[in-house]
Amino acid sequence: MMNLEGKRILVTGGTGSLGQTLVGRILTGEMGRPAQITVFSRDEAKQHYMRLEFLHRKTATDDVIYQNSRDILNFRIGDVRDYSALLAAMRETDIIFHAAALKQVPSCEYFPFEAVQTNIYGAQNVVRAIRENNLPVETVVGISTDKACKPINVMGMTKALQERVLIEANRDCPNTNFMCVRYGNVIASRGSIVPLFVEQVRKNQPITITLEEMTRFLLSLNKAVDTVFAAISDGRRGETFVPKVAAAKITDLAKALMGDKDLPIVFTGIRPGEKVHEIMVSEEECFRTVERGDYYAILPVLPELREEKDFTPALTGEYSSKDKNVTVSQLRELLANASSEIAAFL
Repeated sequence: MMNLEGKRILVTGGTGSLGQTLVGRILTGEMGRPAQITVFSRDEAKQHYMRLEFLHRKTATDDVIYQNSRDILNFRIGDVRDYSALLAAMRETDIIFHAAALKQVPSCEYFPFEAVQTNIYGAQNVVRAIRENNLPVETVVGISTDKACKPINVMGMTKALQERVLIEANRDCPNTNFMCVRYGNVIASRGSIVPLFVEQVRKNQPITITLEEMTRFLLSLNKAVDTVFAAISDGRRGETFVPKVAAAKITDLAKALMGDKDLPIVFTGIRPGEKVHEIMVSEEECFRTVERGDYYAILPVLPELREEKDFTPALTGEYSSKDKNVTVSQLRELLANASSEIAAFL
């Protein structure tokens, strides 16, 4: 059982949707009060606005950067592709949340090697920095995606290899615990379907859906952070944590967001690299998956990394979004609980 009391924390990709929510939750102290949180990302504009939000100021001059260096939350410009910049940020770190990624499916299809460099080489740079410099990092949690499970798109393929790079690192870095979390579509994340639907409903436009059969796992940003915290609290080295969450038909999601409106639904055709259904645990992985309360823990593919030798698998088949879909009314309740998150990203 780990908490974050007195820990020095690094969040790569910390200005993203998940990164910002994760940092905000850490700052509440619910997992203990850390000594320091460093947001590492390449977008200076997002860092600037995140810094202002933390300081509760709408505008500021450059002086806030110098003042900010004395606060618990600080920011570093850098790219996970840049080994030396990443190493400099990691030198005095206890816990790393590795959230930096190229994650938009069509973008990765058009620029596959860019996804390789960020999603795979970025993870390898984290491992290399720890291994070659004997850094005192206690835990690394890699943020993955359901698309990494039986991947058919570049984003998923690179995330699947990111998982393998991080999990295998437990062999070479015995003093560091490497874990991953894998989850489905975050309702309010940038570029996701819900903000698009909300905008279309607001403007009384037709709702655009790629395919009628399409299903997805859905969870709020806070549930995504809960999964990260569960891995930190209850995970063992080499494990991949997966939340038990709702899955829904995208057509039902559109109806839930319409409310009393009756807008037409237009099917636009499947996008490059898009799956019809998402899988969070494959039928191959289910035989090495155990239950941990509200989560599944996928044990490492390498047997020598498994701390649990005798276990009963929690699943008998794949964990897919095509199964056990929630109703429109249940979706409305889920969306109501995430309404403030959705509003924040519109």
